[in-house]
Amino acid sequence: MGKYLYEDGYTQNRELSWLRFNSRVLDEAKDSSVPLLERLKFIAIHMSNLDEFFAVRCGSLFEMRKMNPKNIDAKSGYTAKEQLDLIYREARRQYERRTHIYCTIRNDLAAAGVQDLRISDCTKEEQKYLKRYFQAVIAPIINAGIVDSRHPMPMLKPGSVYAACLLKHKNLEAFAFARIPQNISDVIGLPSTADGFRFVHTEDVVLEYLPTLFKGDTVGEWLKFYITRSADVDADDEMFDDTKDYREKMLKVLKERRHMEVLRLDVSKKPSARMYRFLADTMNLDSSELFETFLPMSMKYAFSISGMLNNAQKHELTYPPYIPKLTPALNYSESLFDQIMKKDVLLSYPYDSMDPFLFLIRQAASDPDVTAIKITIYRMARKSHLVDYLSQAAENGKDVDVLIELKARFDEQNNIDYSERLEDAGCTVMYGFEDYKVHSKICLITRMHGKKPQHAALIATGNFNENTARQYTDLAYMTARPSIVRDAAAFFRNMMFGHLDGTYRSLLVAPVSLKPRLLELMKREQAKGAKGRIVIKINSITDEDLIRALQEASRAGTRIDLIVRGICCILPEVSDKTEHIHVRSIVGRYLEHSRIYLFGTGSQERMYISSADFMTRNTERRVEIAVPILDPSIRDDINAYLGCYFKDNVKARIMKSNGHYARIDDGRTPFSAQDALMRTARSSSEQIPHPQRRRSISAFKTVYPKKTEPARQDETSKQSRQNKPGKSIKQAGKTAQ
Repeated sequence: MGKYLYEDGYTQNRELSWLRFNSRVLDEAKDSSVPLLERLKFIAIHMSNLDEFFAVRCGSLFEMRKMNPKNIDAKSGYTAKEQLDLIYREARRQYERRTHIYCTIRNDLAAAGVQDLRISDCTKEEQKYLKRYFQAVIAPIINAGIVDSRHPMPMLKPGSVYAACLLKHKNLEAFAFARIPQNISDVIGLPSTADGFRFVHTEDVVLEYLPTLFKGDTVGEWLKFYITRSADVDADDEMFDDTKDYREKMLKVLKERRHMEVLRLDVSKKPSARMYRFLADTMNLDSSELFETFLPMSMKYAFSISGMLNNAQKHELTYPPYIPKLTPALNYSESLFDQIMKKDVLLSYPYDSMDPFLFLIRQAASDPDVTAIKITIYRMARKSHLVDYLSQAAENGKDVDVLIELKARFDEQNNIDYSERLEDAGCTVMYGFEDYKVHSKICLITRMHGKKPQHAALIATGNFNENTARQYTDLAYMTARPSIVRDAAAFFRNMMFGHLDGTYRSLLVAPVSLKPRLLELMKREQAKGAKGRIVIKINSITDEDLIRALQEASRAGTRIDLIVRGICCILPEVSDKTEHIHVRSIVGRYLEHSRIYLFGTGSQERMYISSADFMTRNTERRVEIAVPILDPSIRDDINAYLGCYFKDNVKARIMKSNGHYARIDDGRTPFSAQDALMRTARSSSEQIPHPQRRRSISAFKTVYPKKTEPARQDETSKQSRQNKPGKSIKQAGKTAQ
């Protein structure tokens, strides 16, 4: 066994693995069976993915290159510089491929009556209309300026599109720029004609009429550009040592992010030598970091343009609408808490609606017998019903403890805003550990039945986010099983006291028990040889210990099936090393996000769903939870769920031993897992009595619990709130102790 994983020949670089996943997103954009506007969305998703990848991963590699240039990646043997060189080379290839696919989509949309026009393609009347629009709507709010000897270049914002030009200003050469306003539409619809929907991009209109902002100056070359800066900001840097308030600390992190190094510059055309010198000198760029692109700098319009079309065009160019369905496992005219006390319930997003969970919280907020609600929050919707109901519960006198993670990358400001709102409502808000992100998804509701407490828990693979619950595939397990709710209560107690090293009987909790238990279960299956079975559905695999354990089980003959959406550092089917490991990836209409761990078969089967990927950051540096699925019928449902993914030969791809993906050509009837799961949810929802079928949580009425004996008893007593709002976990623990 080599000192480094790459020496054993069955691993690959994580960054290149991720880029191959993003190339799979382009496959969907190219797929002619996908409706045209949905294909355009995949182009936008590819761009957004790449932006975040450069900001986060390349930012980290830039810092690594500075700090320790000889350090190598254990899974590939590459230095930071070698990784960056390979990343930029592969990104350039994907740019070229993306441009070709985009041009095809643009032409096909034009044939369907949706015309994406350049200014030069417009009629004279349309150009006059656009000029008036620019003068009346855009010019009054545009942020523009000149850079010369007296006016230094201001801080250019990442994620913003700029129009820029070289001009003669007072007989001297100057650089002029204008930032495209972000509070107006990315596209401007032209006056309606019989030819269908015609539009131009706002960024093109700004570029076209930019010279009118600099009257009296001679405008030369002009172009559009978009910058990507490093977002690799360490929240624990010594610069924050004197910061007492953790929320203030994270606000400083956000401010610092705007000043990070430029990693990439997208330009709308090849700049002249003079323009390039100015851009390169101003932003400290070299030629490898300059990318020419034919596409619009902003592709956000791909997600809104369907709202500008008529019904016939929407029907032709988008997916058939799908509204998440209410699970038939619950009766929506009765107390949900009572029902969960009697049986376990599984929600499968986005096929099932998140509304039952929201309805449960809403009922709890008004239930006079409910005493406490505890929840962890990592990411939430911008407009969240959940926050409304938690606030309502606190205002109704319930003890509401919210552990909110301020370090959820790119959602920090949203979480800061919500933490203030929750505090104002009377919730106890805790901010987590400074050294560990709290990434677990768990909620515990406590209700008094006479003098005895009853508990209902929900543990999920994804965030309590009403928007992503309609876009990501996730599982949520609702249960009142004593062993699980006892651990859930212990988890929140430990979090309040600042204890990471708690003891749990059923739940697997990182950073303490999750990884050791997974390794133990893998060893158990390894000992069975060919009779062993391991099935993992996950987003990423990078953890070296788990990779070695999977490889050792494979060498013992254990069958290992991995469904990995994104990064997969273990290479499958390498002779004498991973030949019993099989990897598939599915990219489709919904983002695959559920995490499932399955070990063994029959009576020895152990199944968990979890918030944790097989990444060292998840297993060692985050607070994560995996919950055992103890209900046999729900285990059957999850096995059937997995079976759909293994049957998929439409959206699934098989990873080869070189890390590349291949289509599945098995001669069977085409089968898409996501389509099949939508059909099943539609069919199941028909079992719900018609008066109970609702599309929105707002349609439900409050139902108070019936006074019946609980189906299960629990020894755990209610934890009373002992802290003032706004404490960190460590501070809250000291106060409580």
